[in-house]
Amino acid sequence: MAVTTTDRIMGELSQIAVPGLDGDLVSLNLVSEITEDNGKVVFSITVPDAFRGNFDPLRDEAQKRVEALDGIESALVVLTAEVDAPAPVEQPPQLQTSRPVGPDMRPAAGGIPGVGAIVAVASGKGGVGKSTTAANLALALSSLGLRVGLLDADIYGPSMPRLMGIDGRPDIVDEKINPMEGHGIKVMSMGFLMEEDNPVIWRGPMIMSALMQMVREVNWGTLDVLVLDMPPGTGDAQLTMAQQVPLAGAVIVSTPQDLALIDARKGLKMFENVDVPILGIIENMSTFICPHCGETSDIFGHGGARDEAIKLGVPFLGAIPLHMDIREHSDNGNPTVVADPDSPHAKIYKSIALNIATQLRGEKDEEDE
Repeated sequence: MAVTTTDRIMGELSQIAVPGLDGDLVSLNLVSEITEDNGKVVFSITVPDAFRGNFDPLRDEAQKRVEALDGIESALVVLTAEVDAPAPVEQPPQLQTSRPVGPDMRPAAGGIPGVGAIVAVASGKGGVGKSTTAANLALALSSLGLRVGLLDADIYGPSMPRLMGIDGRPDIVDEKINPMEGHGIKVMSMGFLMEEDNPVIWRGPMIMSALMQMVREVNWGTLDVLVLDMPPGTGDAQLTMAQQVPLAGAVIVSTPQDLALIDARKGLKMFENVDVPILGIIENMSTFICPHCGETSDIFGHGGARDEAIKLGVPFLGAIPLHMDIREHSDNGNPTVVADPDSPHAKIYKSIALNIATQLRGEKDEEDE
């Protein structure tokens, strides 16, 4: 029976003993499913609860051993738990429902070398078109002459490879990932590192570790703006990103209906609680335009996000219709802003992008004064 690449990798990893525990990486079942494509290998190692100390040397040894194997060009090894994390700060019971529990671990502004501003595109719930909006906003910002990156932080449902029409795996150089490129911008997504049909079944610490590595261990180069497509919701992953990434601001995407607005309000409050500026609210799927007769129907209601923005005292950035063209362009990997740049829909995205860029410029000017 032929020895597979996975067998050879597992053989090397079985030689790495875990200090303080009775076993090695393989016998302790710490190695995740191994993905290999054209000599590029990706896998994760779970840091066991019983381990005390720094797991980084073991990860480094695993990476070196795998990269030394014949036929392996590079290896990306993700730790599945944060090590040496600060202990949560206890808060009075009356504060626990209004402020996130735990220390504010965000680095100072400009914490990612070469990246001027990081903008989070978020939603309180899934299914509101957040990723499509993030992709089109990133491309609209690029059309303004800005150097733009796009990070798909939705680990459970990465969609940027399909939305941006990008295939293949990123290169790993000097233990850093070179982002993929599409339509003139740099793009990174967990979807580039795994098969499209494979579900991600990871614990919370694994998600947060992978997210931080995609932010900090990617060769973003020099960017004016990095658009961060946040995971939907307001759980641990979202709070970690909001706390540990130096966000210049957040954009909230919602449909007009009351149920979506309730969740959008929670997302907005989460960012406010960690002192991230709210750049505004976008009403997506604002109205349905029939592709045959051109008539409009307010399937999800209309104007709810605008009313909510006024009520909360934050900017209303614009309303994007539910239109067949936007869906078709997205499915084809050619977002509306580049597929039909002079269309009414593209002009809406560009108008929103100009608003965001203006706000970011205003904040930078205030910092420079």
